[in-house]
Amino acid sequence: MEHITLLLGIVIITALVFDFTNGFHDTANAMATTISTGALKPKTAVAMSAVLNLVGAFMSVEVAKTISKGLINEEGIQPEVIFAALVGAILWNLVTWLVGLPSSSSHALMGGLIGAAVASAGIGAVNGSVVVTKVLIPAVAAPIVAGVAAMLAAKVTYKLGGKVGEKTSSKGYRAGQIASASLVSLAHGTNDAQKTMGIITLALIAGGALESGANPPVWVIVSAGMAIAMGTYLGGWRIIRTMGKGLTDLHPQQGFAAQTSAASVILASSSLGFSLSTTHACSGAVMGAGLGRKGGVVRWSTATRMFIAWGLTLPAAALVSAGAELVMRSGDVGVAAVAVFLVASCAAIWFISRRQVVDHHNVNDVQPADAEEPGVVTTAMAAVTVPPTASAAAGTTAAVTNEDLKATIPAATTTPAAPAAAV
Repeated sequence: MEHITLLLGIVIITALVFDFTNGFHDTANAMATTISTGALKPKTAVAMSAVLNLVGAFMSVEVAKTISKGLINEEGIQPEVIFAALVGAILWNLVTWLVGLPSSSSHALMGGLIGAAVASAGIGAVNGSVVVTKVLIPAVAAPIVAGVAAMLAAKVTYKLGGKVGEKTSSKGYRAGQIASASLVSLAHGTNDAQKTMGIITLALIAGGALESGANPPVWVIVSAGMAIAMGTYLGGWRIIRTMGKGLTDLHPQQGFAAQTSAASVILASSSLGFSLSTTHACSGAVMGAGLGRKGGVVRWSTATRMFIAWGLTLPAAALVSAGAELVMRSGDVGVAAVAVFLVASCAAIWFISRRQVVDHHNVNDVQPADAEEPGVVTTAMAAVTVPPTASAAAGTTAAVTNEDLKATIPAATTTPAAPAAAV
């Protein structure tokens, strides 16, 4: 193993902590729809996802290369910068987990890297072209592509299964969901686990333990895969609830369409080295699948909060990381202060989460999307709807009255018969 200093060891441990939070933060990407439709029991689902995330971590290192070689310039970057980047990313992951919003762990990490690098070496430390082509463009394109694909796939599945009974069709698609969820978990391992591999590799290069341009060592790949697998098994139940029930109510056909579409987008981006947000792809696919069923409803209030979180991820993580980097300029005292702040913040968020526990027992307990109070658009549409004509209403009333009379006449004729029989 490479020569590891104390500071470098702290950075590596912190990176693995981030990987752990990435695992439970993003479990919903693979398993939320499978759990919400009842295709798998919650604990079984997260256990299967954990194993496949571990397997996926060994399938490619293209995304790791994007993080370690392309996003920021390695020259002049110190381990303290990597540590500051991880502080911003971890705190953003935990805050969004606390409120149950599926934000991007990938963008939190990259925002942290950008903020810390700019605070340390100036704007020139960031490769702007890489940020645009491999981060920002995929961030916008992924939910749109996955959403459209899932919507079309859901329509096709309902059309093909129209002649089959709903019960039979749902049973078949639940089995399909298990396969598609496995594919998403595998894809998540190939994309998200590599981001931690890349950040550890970058720290090793910055600390002089690896040569510039080196690929992730085997021990880095193994440790990153194990960390994300353990986090996945823990299960981010708050975000699973939002993805599975909070955005829309999915039937098995829609769940299968959403997961298949998301997995295709993630695997394609991993092979191209795009540091794609799996959260963006999976969330877009869930909303698209929700719109793919006739009468399907998307909870747009939740979706709006999620979009706002997406927009804030990069700048929020960047600001926190830049602040941490500035504090650490004071030397070992600054590093210790930032470390204490990180641990205290994580502990505070955990204690707050205990006030209202969400776990595998109540993960599906949420108000249905179609029971949401009508918004402005729905209210406006109801206001301009043409009411039934007076004659139609009168006809309906008359029909009901006649039926009521027919029902009451026999009762009226038989009621007096009882006293006569008694006499």
